[in-house]
Amino acid sequence: MPSPDSSEQTDPQPPSSKPGSVTIEAGTLRVTDDWLLSHYRSLASLASSMSHRDTSALSIDLSGLNRIDTAGASQLASLIGPQRLLEAVASAGDLPREKSALIAAVCEAMKDQPEPDRGAPSLIRSFVIGTGQKVEGIFRLLWILVGFIGQTLGTLAWNLPRPWRWRMTPFVAAVHDTGLNALPIVGLLTFLVGAVVAFLGATVLEDFGATIYTVNLVAFSFLREFGVLLAAILLAGRTASAFTAHIGAMKVNEELDAIRTLGLNPIELLVLPRVMAMMVSLPILTFVGMISGMVGGAMVCALVLDISPTQFMAIVERDIPLQHFLVGIVKAPIFAFLIAVIGCLEGFKVAGSAQSVGEHTTSSVVQSIFMVILLDSIAALFFMEMGW
Repeated sequence: MPSPDSSEQTDPQPPSSKPGSVTIEAGTLRVTDDWLLSHYRSLASLASSMSHRDTSALSIDLSGLNRIDTAGASQLASLIGPQRLLEAVASAGDLPREKSALIAAVCEAMKDQPEPDRGAPSLIRSFVIGTGQKVEGIFRLLWILVGFIGQTLGTLAWNLPRPWRWRMTPFVAAVHDTGLNALPIVGLLTFLVGAVVAFLGATVLEDFGATIYTVNLVAFSFLREFGVLLAAILLAGRTASAFTAHIGAMKVNEELDAIRTLGLNPIELLVLPRVMAMMVSLPILTFVGMISGMVGGAMVCALVLDISPTQFMAIVERDIPLQHFLVGIVKAPIFAFLIAVIGCLEGFKVAGSAQSVGEHTTSSVVQSIFMVILLDSIAALFFMEMGW
């Protein structure tokens, strides 16, 4: 037969059941009446109203406690505190064993829970916290990127003196994919941009009677900036995403684990051929972009300004030094290295699902374009200060 205490906890409650209450008398907090689920609303209201009061100096008296279940015990623990209620139960000698065990179990479960943040954070605090988290995330990304660049350069330095370890087939395939297949889109885009730049330059310079300087504008902008920048942005969107998707799919299919199991280095096998292919392809694409942009500008000059292609080339040869071409072409291998490394790194960071592949593919494109534009702006300031 169950004990009277346990029957009180499990049987339906009579209508005369009185909701639990607390009173403070002579430095003692007395808990009385029934702390049951049927009175949960009134008990929650009582716990909320007492939450602002400091009861740490009061002693706990549980002798008036009648019936209690887990719902009431949780509200009592919220009001007094799980640790203090646990101590009060341990020191209460007249409390039935069933009630002591129930309250102790609830207190143990609630003891390690963090205190809820009752007040909503202010807008300024939320802004500062969000900004700090974003800055921390950026520094973490840069730290990982620098480490991966060092790992790639170390593997490259190890492989260069050992020609028998060079993987020419993946290298040639990557050159074909990143360079040859990208020639039409790079040539078409730079041709159209060159035509637009020439048209805008002619429109503005016509008011000053200096339309002849449209040739200088087109040649200067494409040799120094637009040729390498447009080619790098196109490769960042076209090739970096392909690198991330390919390596990410290999990781999802556990092919990277198989490569490591075979004793092969994924950096040497997957990253180096792509990095070297990009460093070969982007300078070629940059040269093609420079020529295509100047051809587009020459076409507009011939159709709108009556500047023949022969005159266009004569002005370029006379007024545009070779250093502008060198300034543009020297940036191409650096951009190519960063784009390839970022694309491969994001592929290695894929977690293990198709959604993760998509997220890191998007991240690789954004990071590559951002780094290309950032480094190009830094290089422009540096070359301007050096007088190059």
